[in-house]
Amino acid sequence: MAAPAPGSGVVADDSEDYSPEVTVVRFDPPLPLLRAPVPSSRVPGGEGPVLAFRDAASWQAAWDAAEASLVTQCEAGARSGCSITASRKCKPPWWKGLFGAAPMDYQEREACEEREMVACLEAAKEACNKFAKEKCIEPFRDARIASDGLLENSDLIVWDSGKTSSASSLSVLSSQRPINLDPGVTNYKGGDLLESLSSKDNNKSG
Repeated sequence: MAAPAPGSGVVADDSEDYSPEVTVVRFDPPLPLLRAPVPSSRVPGGEGPVLAFRDAASWQAAWDAAEASLVTQCEAGARSGCSITASRKCKPPWWKGLFGAAPMDYQEREACEEREMVACLEAAKEACNKFAKEKCIEPFRDARIASDGLLENSDLIVWDSGKTSSASSLSVLSSQRPINLDPGVTNYKGGDLLESLSSKDNNKSG
């Protein structure tokens, strides 16, 4: 700010606000890590660390969220495509205007487009669900899950599905030990968990 001219009668105000409310920049709290590094084994000198989910419940919740996100994006794109398809199917042929045909019945065309949209979206919903499952099965089958309690005392902030999801959205994975591990094992694959749960279901049905 320029100094006031001599004799102007204006008193210079050099006071500025340096209070915390003005000078401190507040940042959002850090987002928790979806996966955290864990030792590949408890044997010293082994391979480097691997990224793993906190527990089986967090692994499952992440899988469910990924599938839901893919389905939402897929259905949004399908709505645009279905709208174009319905409009093309229900518009009158171009040659009708050459022979002085009756004016277009817009109510009939609207009803036609609604029928085509419903049929198209129904087919797209099934296709989107299949697409999402196919895209998620391989990465989550190969994803690592930390052994019980390994990340409980970690210095890193690791995402915990139990604190962000409702109880109804979590399966029995959060309330029982889903897989038996050897004492030296620090992590296991999602595919191992799927096989373990599948074998348990087969034993119950048998």
